[in-house]
Amino acid sequence: MAKVDLKFLDAIENGDWIKCKYDEGINNDLILIDLHQDGNESSIYLDKSTSIKFAKTLRTEINKIQD
Repeated sequence: MAKVDLKFLDAIENGDWIKCKYDEGINNDLILIDLHQDGNESSIYLDKSTSIKFAKTLRTEINKIQD
């Protein structure tokens, strides 16, 4: 299996990024989102239904940019 660390880099600030992954350690239904900003790191966990709503909201905001 390939070892990949996929980070989404900030468009404005160098060194800032966000990444998300499925976290098997805590609960089988959680998505972990890590944020690295200005040298500080924080994390949030989203359950499956919240993750789906977040993805839909993000797509809606992207569509606003494209229109």
